[in-house]
Amino acid sequence: LGPYLLFFVPPSSGGEGVGLIAKDAAGNDIVASAWLKTHPPGDRTLSQGLKGDPTYLVVENDGTLATFGINAVCTHLGCVVPWNPAENKFICPCHGSQYNPQGTVVRGPAPLSLALTHVDIDDGKVLLSP
Repeated sequence: LGPYLLFFVPPSSGGEGVGLIAKDAAGNDIVASAWLKTHPPGDRTLSQGLKGDPTYLVVENDGTLATFGINAVCTHLGCVVPWNPAENKFICPCHGSQYNPQGTVVRGPAPLSLALTHVDIDDGKVLLSP
């Protein structure tokens, strides 16, 4: 039974620290301390995330980096959803879907909320993981 059972158990990923270093618009690794110096509380700015998807890094009101990132790909038809600070929400330019500041859908036609990713800091760099 042992070898057959192992077939259904995925191999270990090697423990903590597994993920992808977030990249800025120029393709450089994002260093958390430098990012926080140039992005004020409440900021949501795109970075290159998992699978190359645009992912918002969120600066909390206390000036720290949120422990989650928000995938910017609309769950309706895949458009990139911009952050609208004046309305304090994400609004899709394609068909008008709207998401709250945490990426939860508040108005369709999008069927699901924006995907979230885990954000950690490893050796000073911003690390994204599923």
